[in-house]
Amino acid sequence: METNVKVVWHDGVKGNGSLKAEVLDTKIAVPTEFGGSGNGASPKEILIASATACYSSVLTSMIESRDLPIVEMTIESKGWISDNELKIIHHPHIVLSNNATKKQIQIAERLFVAADKGCTIGNLLKKADVKIEIIGQISTR
Repeated sequence: METNVKVVWHDGVKGNGSLKAEVLDTKIAVPTEFGGSGNGASPKEILIASATACYSSVLTSMIESRDLPIVEMTIESKGWISDNELKIIHHPHIVLSNNATKKQIQIAERLFVAADKGCTIGNLLKKADVKIEIIGQISTR
């Protein structure tokens, strides 16, 4: 699989750029804490967004393949760097319909870890010693 990304940058460190791929089109900038304008996504945000998008795609596919009665799924991810270590925590929340069986709830719970193992981007990051943690929640409505 090949992916092509193009960046066009204006006005040095205090400026910003545009990052474009096949369907991605976003502004990027050097963060203010590094002397930049902060007027766009930072590399760390894009990296964490990439890991989150991969995880959510895999989790969505796994949920659908098991025909679970899903009402909604949200994922909030947090990432931070400390002592030269990058850590990402995904907080997926799956909402199943009220008529979900106990077995379906158990299957959904197991999918949190299975999706992490199936995420190509997450697996590449782990090879680079990025710590990824999953703290999932399931509810019904």
